[in-house]
Amino acid sequence: MSTQPATDDDLPLVHRAQSGDYAAFEALVEKYERRVFGLAHRMLGRQHDAEEVVQQTFLSLIEHIDGFREESRFSTWLMRVAANHALALMRKQSVRRAAPLADGGSGADELPRPQYIAQWRETPEEVASRRETRRLLDQALGEIDEKHRLVFILRDIEGLSTEETASALNISISNTKVRLLRARLMLRERLTRYFGDEATQLTPGHKH
Repeated sequence: MSTQPATDDDLPLVHRAQSGDYAAFEALVEKYERRVFGLAHRMLGRQHDAEEVVQQTFLSLIEHIDGFREESRFSTWLMRVAANHALALMRKQSVRRAAPLADGGSGADELPRPQYIAQWRETPEEVASRRETRRLLDQALGEIDEKHRLVFILRDIEGLSTEETASALNISISNTKVRLLRARLMLRERLTRYFGDEATQLTPGHKH
């Protein structure tokens, strides 16, 4: 049975591009160029590296668009291609490799102990609608270590599945889940400093 999504608005353009319609290909580039750049910049942290990933991603699209089998949304497939190029460049340049991306020999990562917990003054939807949220999220992402940042970017920002994220990072599915949870906790702790209600703040060991 096909796992193709029920709807994918990109399919008409993709089919035209697969048949050799260069205008359709240009339309896909225009639609996704900024998103690919954003993904690469969050992963690599440097504009010129992100621009290289954009170029490599769309060169790959030209060469391999016939390989898109519609088993996922086109946008998910394209972001996976972009993530793979970013990871390849990261590994080639050994960018900030203080911690390994791949699994170590000691099993799954341990969960962190939150240091700052508070109810948010607004709902997550209201927080997401704030203009400065993306800037604050990018700032918070820059404060957590690489192996957790990458899982969060691929899984929660770009929407890759847990299995796709694990495959891209060459780690186990269980470690992917643990790292994602840890990243969410670390990011929530940091963002709570901006959006939390100090009147509801709790600290470890606090009885309520």
